[in-house]
Amino acid sequence: MPVQTTPPAGPAHAPLELENIPALKREVRALAEERRAVILAHNYQVPEVQDVAHYVGDSLGLSRQAAEAGGDVIAFCGVHFMAETASILCPEKTVLLPDLDAGCSLADSITADELRAWKAQHPGAVVVMYVNTTAEVKAETDYCCTSSNAVQVVEHIWREHGPDTEILFGPDMFLGAYVEKVTGRRMNVWTGECHVHAGIRPADIAQVREENPGADFLIHPECGCSTSVMEYVAAGDVDAENTHMLSTGGMLRHARESEADTFIVATETGMLHPLEQENPGKSFVPANRAAVCQFMKMITLPKLRDCLRDLSPVVQVPAEIAERARVPIERMVSISGVSAG
Repeated sequence: MPVQTTPPAGPAHAPLELENIPALKREVRALAEERRAVILAHNYQVPEVQDVAHYVGDSLGLSRQAAEAGGDVIAFCGVHFMAETASILCPEKTVLLPDLDAGCSLADSITADELRAWKAQHPGAVVVMYVNTTAEVKAETDYCCTSSNAVQVVEHIWREHGPDTEILFGPDMFLGAYVEKVTGRRMNVWTGECHVHAGIRPADIAQVREENPGADFLIHPECGCSTSVMEYVAAGDVDAENTHMLSTGGMLRHARESEADTFIVATETGMLHPLEQENPGKSFVPANRAAVCQFMKMITLPKLRDCLRDLSPVVQVPAEIAERARVPIERMVSISGVSAG
Protein backbone atom coordinates (compact mmCIF):
# COMPACT_ATOMS: atom_id res chain seq x y z
CA MET A 1 0.00 0.00 0.00
CA PRO A 2 1.48 3.40 -0.91
CA VAL A 3 2.00 5.78 1.98
CA GLN A 4 2.27 9.54 2.10
CA THR A 5 5.67 11.12 1.61
CA THR A 6 4.85 14.40 3.34
CA PRO A 7 3.19 15.08 6.69
CA PRO A 8 -0.58 15.52 6.50
CA ALA A 9 -1.76 19.13 6.46
CA GLY A 10 -3.41 20.67 9.49
CA PRO A 11 -3.77 19.22 12.99
CA ALA A 12 -3.32 15.47 13.27
CA HIS A 13 -6.59 15.08 15.15
CA ALA A 14 -9.18 17.11 17.00
CA PRO A 15 -8.34 17.44 20.71
CA LEU A 16 -10.21 15.07 22.95
CA GLU A 17 -12.38 16.49 25.68
CA LEU A 18 -10.64 15.72 28.95
CA GLU A 19 -13.69 14.04 30.46
CA ASN A 20 -13.85 11.59 27.53
CA ILE A 21 -10.32 10.24 27.90
CA PRO A 22 -10.85 7.99 30.97
CA ALA A 23 -14.01 6.50 29.44
CA LEU A 24 -12.26 5.92 26.10
CA LYS A 25 -9.33 4.26 27.84
CA ARG A 26 -11.66 1.87 29.68
CA GLU A 27 -13.51 1.10 26.45
CA VAL A 28 -10.27 0.40 24.57
CA ARG A 29 -8.95 -1.95 27.25
CA ALA A 30 -12.31 -3.76 27.45
CA LEU A 31 -12.36 -4.24 23.69
CA ALA A 32 -8.76 -5.48 23.74
CA GLU A 33 -9.71 -8.11 26.31
CA GLU A 34 -12.81 -9.10 24.35
CA ARG A 35 -10.84 -9.42 21.09
CA ARG A 36 -7.87 -11.17 22.74
CA ALA A 37 -5.76 -8.30 21.45
CA VAL A 38 -2.35 -7.01 22.49
CA ILE A 39 -1.88 -3.25 22.07
CA LEU A 40 1.65 -2.21 21.09
CA ALA A 41 2.57 1.48 21.06
CA HIS A 42 5.71 3.27 19.95
CA ASN A 43 7.36 5.81 22.25
CA TYR A 44 6.32 8.61 19.85
CA GLN A 45 2.58 7.97 20.20
CA VAL A 46 0.30 10.51 21.92
CA PRO A 47 0.28 10.05 25.73
CA GLU A 48 -3.26 8.69 26.01
CA VAL A 49 -2.48 5.94 23.47
CA GLN A 50 0.73 5.02 25.30
CA ASP A 51 -1.28 4.83 28.53
CA VAL A 52 -3.64 2.10 27.24
CA ALA A 53 -0.96 0.00 25.54
CA HIS A 54 0.13 -3.33 26.96
CA TYR A 55 3.66 -2.60 25.75
CA VAL A 56 5.35 0.70 24.87
CA GLY A 57 8.80 0.75 23.31
CA ASP A 58 11.18 1.41 20.44
CA SER A 59 11.24 -0.41 17.11
CA LEU A 60 13.39 -3.31 18.31
CA GLY A 61 11.51 -3.79 21.57
CA LEU A 62 8.16 -3.77 19.78
CA SER A 63 9.47 -6.22 17.16
CA ARG A 64 10.26 -8.60 20.00
CA GLN A 65 6.90 -8.07 21.65
CA ALA A 66 5.15 -8.70 18.34
CA ALA A 67 7.03 -11.99 17.96
CA GLU A 68 6.16 -13.07 21.50
CA ALA A 69 2.65 -11.64 21.77
CA GLY A 70 -0.12 -13.91 22.96
CA GLY A 71 -3.72 -13.62 21.88
CA ASP A 72 -5.18 -13.51 18.40
CA VAL A 73 -4.84 -9.82 17.49
CA ILE A 74 -2.08 -7.19 17.53
CA ALA A 75 -3.24 -3.57 17.51
CA PHE A 76 -0.14 -1.66 16.44
CA CYS A 77 -0.07 2.00 17.42
CA GLY A 78 2.75 3.25 15.27
CA VAL A 79 3.35 3.73 11.56
CA HIS A 80 2.72 1.43 8.61
CA PHE A 81 6.11 -0.27 8.35
CA MET A 82 5.87 -1.26 12.04
CA ALA A 83 2.53 -3.00 11.51
CA GLU A 84 4.06 -4.72 8.46
CA THR A 85 6.90 -5.99 10.66
CA ALA A 86 4.38 -7.41 13.13
CA SER A 87 2.54 -9.11 10.24
CA ILE A 88 5.81 -10.60 8.97
CA LEU A 89 6.72 -11.97 12.40
CA CYS A 90 3.19 -13.12 13.28
CA PRO A 91 1.52 -14.33 10.07
CA GLU A 92 -1.07 -16.29 12.05
CA LYS A 93 -2.33 -13.18 13.88
CA THR A 94 -4.60 -10.34 12.78
CA VAL A 95 -2.52 -7.14 12.76
CA LEU A 96 -4.48 -3.89 13.02
CA LEU A 97 -3.27 -0.36 12.29
CA PRO A 98 -5.75 2.31 13.45
CA ASP A 99 -4.95 4.57 10.46
CA LEU A 100 -3.52 3.12 7.23
CA ASP A 101 -2.26 6.58 6.20
CA ALA A 102 0.20 6.67 9.11
CA GLY A 103 3.29 6.47 6.92
CA CYS A 104 6.97 7.31 7.37
CA SER A 105 9.13 9.74 5.40
CA LEU A 106 12.23 7.65 6.09
CA ALA A 107 10.62 4.43 4.84
CA ASP A 108 9.52 6.32 1.74
CA SER A 109 13.10 7.41 0.99
CA ILE A 110 14.02 4.08 -0.61
CA THR A 111 11.94 1.69 -2.74
CA ALA A 112 12.51 -1.97 -3.53
CA ASP A 113 13.33 -1.04 -7.15
CA GLU A 114 15.91 1.50 -5.99
CA LEU A 115 17.49 -1.03 -3.65
CA ARG A 116 17.65 -3.67 -6.38
CA ALA A 117 19.40 -1.16 -8.68
CA TRP A 118 21.86 -0.23 -5.91
CA LYS A 119 22.64 -3.91 -5.27
CA ALA A 120 23.26 -4.43 -8.99
CA GLN A 121 25.92 -1.71 -8.86
CA HIS A 122 27.65 -3.46 -5.93
CA PRO A 123 27.54 -7.23 -6.57
CA GLY A 124 28.50 -9.26 -3.51
CA ALA A 125 27.82 -6.45 -1.04
CA VAL A 126 25.89 -7.19 2.16
CA VAL A 127 22.75 -5.10 2.58
CA VAL A 128 21.84 -3.65 5.98
CA MET A 129 18.54 -1.78 6.10
CA TYR A 130 17.12 0.11 9.05
CA VAL A 131 13.88 -1.46 10.23
CA ASN A 132 12.17 1.79 9.15
CA THR A 133 11.58 0.41 5.65
CA THR A 134 8.74 -1.24 3.77
CA ALA A 135 8.26 -5.02 3.68
CA GLU A 136 9.27 -5.01 0.00
CA VAL A 137 12.61 -3.39 0.87
CA LYS A 138 13.18 -5.81 3.74
CA ALA A 139 12.63 -8.67 1.29
CA GLU A 140 15.69 -7.41 -0.65
CA THR A 141 17.80 -7.07 2.52
CA ASP A 142 20.36 -9.32 4.23
CA TYR A 143 20.16 -7.81 7.73
CA CYS A 144 17.78 -5.37 9.38
CA CYS A 145 18.85 -3.11 12.23
CA THR A 146 17.47 -0.46 14.55
CA SER A 147 19.16 2.58 16.06
CA SER A 148 19.85 0.55 19.20
CA ASN A 149 21.70 -2.28 17.44
CA ALA A 150 23.00 -0.88 14.12
CA VAL A 151 26.63 -0.89 15.29
CA GLN A 152 26.22 -4.41 16.68
CA VAL A 153 24.78 -5.70 13.39
CA VAL A 154 27.51 -4.11 11.24
CA GLU A 155 30.30 -5.39 13.49
CA HIS A 156 28.74 -8.87 13.36
CA ILE A 157 28.85 -8.79 9.54
CA TRP A 158 32.52 -7.87 9.46
CA ARG A 159 33.30 -10.63 11.97
CA GLU A 160 31.31 -13.26 10.09
CA HIS A 161 31.96 -12.24 6.47
CA GLY A 162 35.44 -10.75 6.74
CA PRO A 163 36.86 -7.25 7.29
CA ASP A 164 36.83 -6.40 3.58
CA THR A 165 33.11 -7.04 3.16
CA GLU A 166 31.34 -4.21 1.36
CA ILE A 167 28.20 -3.02 3.17
CA LEU A 168 25.26 -1.13 1.68
CA PHE A 169 23.61 0.69 4.59
CA GLY A 170 20.34 2.57 4.43
CA PRO A 171 18.17 4.38 4.29
CA ASP A 172 19.06 6.82 7.10
CA MET A 173 22.24 8.75 6.30
CA PHE A 174 22.64 10.16 9.81
CA LEU A 175 22.46 6.72 11.42
CA GLY A 176 24.90 5.51 8.75
CA ALA A 177 27.35 8.30 9.61
CA TYR A 178 27.02 7.42 13.29
CA VAL A 179 27.82 3.74 12.61
CA GLU A 180 30.83 4.74 10.51
CA LYS A 181 32.07 7.00 13.29
CA VAL A 182 31.72 4.35 16.00
CA THR A 183 33.23 1.51 13.96
CA GLY A 184 35.88 3.66 12.30
CA ARG A 185 35.10 2.09 8.93
CA ARG A 186 33.42 3.24 5.74
CA MET A 187 30.22 1.86 4.24
CA ASN A 188 28.10 2.80 1.25
CA VAL A 189 25.31 4.84 2.84
CA TRP A 190 21.97 5.74 1.23
CA THR A 191 21.00 9.43 1.47
CA GLY A 192 17.60 9.08 3.15
CA GLU A 193 16.36 10.82 6.27
CA CYS A 194 13.48 11.13 8.72
CA HIS A 195 12.00 14.59 8.16
CA VAL A 196 11.41 15.04 11.91
CA HIS A 197 14.87 14.01 13.11
CA ALA A 198 16.58 15.78 10.21
CA GLY A 199 14.88 18.98 11.40
CA ILE A 200 16.74 18.95 14.73
CA ARG A 201 19.72 21.06 13.76
CA PRO A 202 22.98 22.03 15.50
CA ALA A 203 21.63 25.53 16.22
CA ASP A 204 18.77 23.99 18.22
CA ILE A 205 21.26 22.06 20.31
CA ALA A 206 23.47 25.07 20.94
CA GLN A 207 20.54 27.14 22.19
CA VAL A 208 18.98 24.54 24.46
CA ARG A 209 22.36 23.56 25.95
CA GLU A 210 23.06 27.21 26.71
CA GLU A 211 19.68 27.45 28.47
CA ASN A 212 20.31 24.24 30.47
CA PRO A 213 23.98 24.16 31.49
CA GLY A 214 25.13 20.87 32.96
CA ALA A 215 22.17 18.87 31.63
CA ASP A 216 22.69 15.37 30.26
CA PHE A 217 22.30 15.39 26.48
CA LEU A 218 20.42 12.44 24.95
CA ILE A 219 20.47 12.36 21.15
CA HIS A 220 18.93 9.91 18.69
CA PRO A 221 21.40 8.89 15.94
CA GLU A 222 18.83 9.80 13.25
CA CYS A 223 18.96 13.49 14.17
CA GLY A 224 20.26 16.00 11.66
CA CYS A 225 22.54 17.35 14.37
CA SER A 226 24.12 13.98 15.19
CA THR A 227 27.05 14.26 12.77
CA SER A 228 27.86 17.76 14.01
CA VAL A 229 27.60 16.68 17.63
CA MET A 230 30.07 13.83 17.03
CA GLU A 231 32.47 16.35 15.51
CA TYR A 232 31.98 18.71 18.48
CA VAL A 233 32.71 15.87 20.91
CA ALA A 234 35.85 14.88 18.98
CA ALA A 235 37.05 18.50 19.01
CA GLY A 236 36.32 18.90 22.73
CA ASP A 237 33.67 21.57 22.10
CA VAL A 238 30.93 19.40 23.65
CA ASP A 239 31.38 17.51 26.92
CA ALA A 240 31.63 13.85 25.89
CA GLU A 241 30.82 12.62 29.39
CA ASN A 242 27.34 14.18 29.32
CA THR A 243 26.57 13.42 25.65
CA HIS A 244 24.87 10.12 24.85
CA MET A 245 23.84 8.78 21.42
CA LEU A 246 20.93 6.46 22.21
CA SER A 247 17.88 4.76 20.79
CA THR A 248 14.59 5.67 22.46
CA GLY A 249 14.85 2.50 24.56
CA GLY A 250 18.40 3.48 25.47
CA MET A 251 17.19 6.92 26.56
CA LEU A 252 14.75 5.32 28.99
CA ARG A 253 17.46 3.10 30.48
CA HIS A 254 19.91 5.98 30.78
CA ALA A 255 17.39 8.29 32.47
CA ARG A 256 16.51 5.57 34.99
CA GLU A 257 20.11 4.90 35.88
CA SER A 258 21.57 8.42 35.69
CA GLU A 259 22.05 10.63 38.74
CA ALA A 260 21.43 13.73 36.61
CA ASP A 261 18.21 15.65 37.22
CA THR A 262 17.89 17.47 33.87
CA PHE A 263 18.06 15.95 30.39
CA ILE A 264 17.98 17.51 26.92
CA VAL A 265 16.21 15.10 24.58
CA ALA A 266 16.96 15.25 20.85
CA THR A 267 14.28 13.11 19.24
CA GLU A 268 10.54 13.22 18.49
CA THR A 269 8.74 14.97 21.35
CA GLY A 270 6.45 12.02 22.11
CA MET A 271 9.47 10.52 23.86
CA LEU A 272 9.05 13.01 26.71
CA HIS A 273 5.92 11.22 28.00
CA PRO A 274 7.49 7.83 28.83
CA LEU A 275 10.59 9.56 30.18
CA GLU A 276 8.51 11.72 32.51
CA GLN A 277 6.25 8.81 33.51
CA GLU A 278 9.22 6.71 34.59
CA ASN A 279 11.19 9.55 36.21
CA PRO A 280 8.78 11.89 38.04
CA GLY A 281 11.57 13.68 39.91
CA LYS A 282 13.58 14.58 36.79
CA SER A 283 13.20 17.23 34.07
CA PHE A 284 13.24 16.54 30.33
CA VAL A 285 13.70 19.35 27.82
CA PRO A 286 13.07 18.84 24.08
CA ALA A 287 15.94 19.89 21.82
CA ASN A 288 13.33 21.22 19.39
CA ARG A 289 9.67 21.51 20.42
CA ALA A 290 8.64 21.39 16.76
CA ALA A 291 10.07 17.87 16.34
CA VAL A 292 6.63 16.26 16.07
CA CYS A 293 5.85 13.37 13.73
CA GLN A 294 2.37 14.02 12.38
CA PHE A 295 2.26 10.44 11.09
CA MET A 296 2.70 9.05 14.61
CA LYS A 297 0.10 11.48 15.93
CA MET A 298 -2.48 10.20 13.43
CA ILE A 299 -3.17 7.29 15.80
CA THR A 300 -5.78 8.42 18.35
CA LEU A 301 -7.84 6.77 21.07
CA PRO A 302 -11.07 6.93 19.02
CA LYS A 303 -9.31 5.34 16.02
CA LEU A 304 -7.83 2.64 18.26
CA ARG A 305 -11.26 1.99 19.78
CA ASP A 306 -12.86 1.73 16.33
CA CYS A 307 -10.24 -0.63 14.92
CA LEU A 308 -10.56 -2.98 17.90
CA ARG A 309 -14.33 -2.89 17.63
CA ASP A 310 -14.37 -3.49 13.85
CA LEU A 311 -11.17 -5.57 13.60
CA SER A 312 -10.19 -3.23 10.77
CA PRO A 313 -8.08 -1.88 9.07
CA VAL A 314 -5.85 -4.93 8.75
CA VAL A 315 -2.22 -4.91 7.59
CA GLN A 316 -1.17 -8.18 5.98
CA VAL A 317 2.06 -8.71 4.07
CA PRO A 318 1.78 -11.14 1.12
CA ALA A 319 3.23 -14.54 2.06
CA GLU A 320 6.03 -14.54 -0.54
CA ILE A 321 7.30 -11.11 0.55
CA ALA A 322 6.85 -11.92 4.23
CA GLU A 323 8.88 -15.11 3.95
CA ARG A 324 11.85 -13.25 2.45
CA ALA A 325 11.51 -10.22 4.75
CA ARG A 326 11.40 -12.40 7.87
CA VAL A 327 15.00 -13.53 7.38
CA PRO A 328 16.75 -10.14 7.93
CA ILE A 329 14.41 -9.29 10.82
CA GLU A 330 15.11 -12.56 12.61
CA ARG A 331 18.84 -12.07 12.03
CA MET A 332 18.55 -8.64 13.65
CA VAL A 333 16.74 -9.99 16.70
CA SER A 334 19.14 -12.93 16.99
CA ILE A 335 22.26 -10.72 16.85
CA SER A 336 20.84 -8.35 19.45
CA GLY A 337 20.30 -11.08 22.02
CA VAL A 338 18.68 -9.74 25.19
CA SER A 339 20.92 -6.74 25.81
CA ALA A 340 19.60 -4.23 23.28
CA GLY A 341 16.10 -2.81 23.08
